[in-house]
Amino acid sequence: MDTEGAGPRSSRSPPPQVECDAGCGNRKQRAINGCVPLSHQVAGHMYGKDRVGILQHPDGTVLKQLQPPPRGPRELDFYKKVFADDCGNRTLLELQKYLPKYYGIWSPSSSPNDLYLKLEDVTRKFNKPCIMDVKIGQKSYDPYASNEKIQQQISKYPLMEEIGFLVLGMRVYHANSDSYETHNQHYGRSLTKETVKDGIARFFRNDGTLRKDAIAESIEKIQQILQWFESQDKLHFYASSLLFVYEGSSQQMTTLLGSKTLVEKRGMLNGPLTEESLEHNNNIHVVGSMENGTIESSARKNLSEVYALHKKVCCKRLHCQVSPKVEPDNSGESNMSVSEEHLNGNVAPQLESIFCHIPTMFKNSEDVEVRMIDFAHVFPSNARDEGYIYGLKHLIAVLQNILAH
Repeated sequence: MDTEGAGPRSSRSPPPQVECDAGCGNRKQRAINGCVPLSHQVAGHMYGKDRVGILQHPDGTVLKQLQPPPRGPRELDFYKKVFADDCGNRTLLELQKYLPKYYGIWSPSSSPNDLYLKLEDVTRKFNKPCIMDVKIGQKSYDPYASNEKIQQQISKYPLMEEIGFLVLGMRVYHANSDSYETHNQHYGRSLTKETVKDGIARFFRNDGTLRKDAIAESIEKIQQILQWFESQDKLHFYASSLLFVYEGSSQQMTTLLGSKTLVEKRGMLNGPLTEESLEHNNNIHVVGSMENGTIESSARKNLSEVYALHKKVCCKRLHCQVSPKVEPDNSGESNMSVSEEHLNGNVAPQLESIFCHIPTMFKNSEDVEVRMIDFAHVFPSNARDEGYIYGLKHLIAVLQNILAH
């Protein structure tokens, strides 16, 4: 998904494109051995007259055409090395879970010399996937790039070194119109230091609702990738991206709370449950008497405010100390109180204690994916990849800033 085509920068964000959901159009698409263009590709070489782009195989995998040398063979070699059956390198084995699974090489029977990488479709499990492709790093050119190539890449987005990432494209589903709002690479290049936060937040605004649950889960997944980068000094990644996916369909979201489940356990809160105790924002719909502790999740969301605050606390655990103390109350149930010394006295510890009691099936980490993609510019090294690390840290900071407001 290397975006080589240059385009003019604009001081204003280009207007979003709106596309109908699958099924509202009857445009024919040329099939190759039953494979069709991937409908939800947001960046890279798109399907067209001169480029094949990403294809979707009938078995549910995706096919990425091998780029011309040296990029194509280099990316193939990377996948083969990481996913080798006899791979004994712990660093590479750890890396596997942050990449789409690799299933080898594929070629159509009609054109056996056209080679494709056969990869996991990260979006396959989603009903209405919202997708964003973000290029990571302070440089989008590799150490072997010519001066002309370097200047070309810098001119595309001069702020790359300072910001550390670039939005290549996004696609956000809106249920109220059953359509997708899409933005291409020109949108990302129009973002400045002052507007990048709002630019990223737009991806997480699903039907006008800021999906704090998806933001919080994305932060956690990026932090895991960051930990991998901080622990290795053998590989440097250039022009590589993170692919973000979250579920945009309300029908696909788990119904989190029954009429009385969880919330009636007032022992989790220091005091009676009130409407103010649970901020009535994106994802909690209050019905009936709060005195009876009766709430239900809206059909659209699932306790994401509690979830987001929980994640926000978890993200700061390396910088603060939270000491849970569990004491039985008179009802025989556990009453958890949490030290607020380093949390400025806010309600996050109480909300976190609630979240910690939520069964695993209610924590929708499977409704969010963050994977590394695009490896045509990966090179051996003997030092940490500080450019990529810088980009990850800045992206996490931006997401945390979105989450906090």
